[in-house]
Amino acid sequence: MQNLLNDNLKTALKNDPRCIVDGELNKVKVEELALEMDSGLLKLLLADPALKKHFFAQIEDIQVFDKIKFQRFINNKSFLPDSYTAYKNKIGLTDDNGNFISESKEVVLSWPHKDCVLEGGQDKEDAKRDEIFFNEILAPDQIDHLLEPKVLTNFKKYDANGEHDVSGITYDDNLLIKGNNLLALHSLEKVYAGKVKLIYIDPPYNTENDSFEYNDRFSHSTWLSFMKNRLTIARDLLSEDGTIYIHLDYNEVHYCKILMDEIFGRDNFLNEIIWAYKERETSKRFFNKKHDTILFYAKNKNSNYVFNTDQIREEYSPVTLNKFKYTDEEGKKYRLRTKDGDSDPAEENENTYRQYLDADGGPLPRDWFVMPFVNQSAKERVFSTQKPEELMRRFILASTNENDLILDFFGGSFSTACASHKLNRKWISIEQIENQLSIGLKRVMGVLKGSDEGISKSVNWQGGGSFIYCELAKCNQNFIDQVMDAKDDKALITLLDTIKDKGFISYKVDKHKFDGFDALSFDDKKKFLIEVLDKNMLYVNLSEIEDKDHGISDKDIQLNRLFYSLEKQQNAFAE
Repeated sequence: MQNLLNDNLKTALKNDPRCIVDGELNKVKVEELALEMDSGLLKLLLADPALKKHFFAQIEDIQVFDKIKFQRFINNKSFLPDSYTAYKNKIGLTDDNGNFISESKEVVLSWPHKDCVLEGGQDKEDAKRDEIFFNEILAPDQIDHLLEPKVLTNFKKYDANGEHDVSGITYDDNLLIKGNNLLALHSLEKVYAGKVKLIYIDPPYNTENDSFEYNDRFSHSTWLSFMKNRLTIARDLLSEDGTIYIHLDYNEVHYCKILMDEIFGRDNFLNEIIWAYKERETSKRFFNKKHDTILFYAKNKNSNYVFNTDQIREEYSPVTLNKFKYTDEEGKKYRLRTKDGDSDPAEENENTYRQYLDADGGPLPRDWFVMPFVNQSAKERVFSTQKPEELMRRFILASTNENDLILDFFGGSFSTACASHKLNRKWISIEQIENQLSIGLKRVMGVLKGSDEGISKSVNWQGGGSFIYCELAKCNQNFIDQVMDAKDDKALITLLDTIKDKGFISYKVDKHKFDGFDALSFDDKKKFLIEVLDKNMLYVNLSEIEDKDHGISDKDIQLNRLFYSLEKQQNAFAE
């Protein structure tokens, strides 16, 4: 019966081109259509009596599709088997009932470079880029362990004179943390929960030019899961009177707005800010793309969140305001502007509109403004999408006071850290990508030494200050890095022996059944090695800091104790 259903189903599915990838039936596409209750798929199944009988229940005159039964059927190892699936089954990557782990309602960990907890998976056939999309299943009871505070290591202190040893840590220190930003945020929670006044992030836009280059079918859900995990913990780090700015373009901003309404509450949405920049001449759109969007939320709009209009009024020209002041019937001040220009007319008419003023007669900040990208030839430009410090300056002045703490957990080109430092704010920045960290360190070091780039001249920046650099202490992440860097099969085969000897392997895997690994393709070898590693052990948990297997130095143990006890130290000092 099973073989007959297999044959009938394959024959039916081959009539739907959406189920075919590279000339072969694709399980992921089939499952996707089934979960969507796609009418075209259901018609194909109903047309075959055997499939109709097996996958549909008759309720009075209605045929009801059992999509759970269908999902289990197509995920059974007898349907569209492949060498990799067979190998995974052999070494034990199934549950106790012999079902594929991917059928369970568990959580997915993914992204070898920007790894995150997700709520859905994606197979490599669905990726548009060459690099395999690695994913891994984690049971819910493992997530708490994954998100425990991590050990920090490789502490260094930088000032204008260079690098120094770290002898102590206080809340006054700026921090640059290397490592997975999700795990770093959960580590910061133990020390900084409720202490961050402003979060500004410029996350990946989910385009063909960043790490989220996936087809439309998966890109939104994957990206939103990635962001949800981070924004949830970010909210806990914000102070009650804190605010957050999320910088995006059209690809995900509308989806992110809905996500932010869920996490922060729709009532805490403050504004949608439009940043218009020079048109991109290569645009092929009917309406040339000329702007990005910044979503602006308060943690608690009723908590008198910081918004200093007086600090950013200088962004607007103070032209003859007193000459053109008016007051409406409610006593609000305004000036007149022309609809076809930006001059100040002498009287109100059909070609004018009212621009309302604040209590001191200055223009209220607009929710749109024009500001160019960092010039292509400017010496401070390090990334093609680098945001100008002047952009950061506007948000920092509006939403913080001096000595407030600012967090950016997508460090990137470190514009937020640089602008915050020059404006006498404390800052924390997180980044994982080695190349970006190298560039960022040099750029922030330039700020300490008095660089004249960015907003330096406008704020009369002369240099000074310091920051502490540290890293999440790696465990299995070291092996993942080696897998990703491997260039040939020989390197992966050698790495397997090292992982078996020194790595932390998932409890789902019987490491005595690795025979056959050599026969896998190069891509499947990489994917397999990522999967067998215990993702709870990517980095060293703080609770295991004294485990000799991790090799944490006595000095790092002492500095971790200082860092994670900052709250107690502050309370003791206050008393």
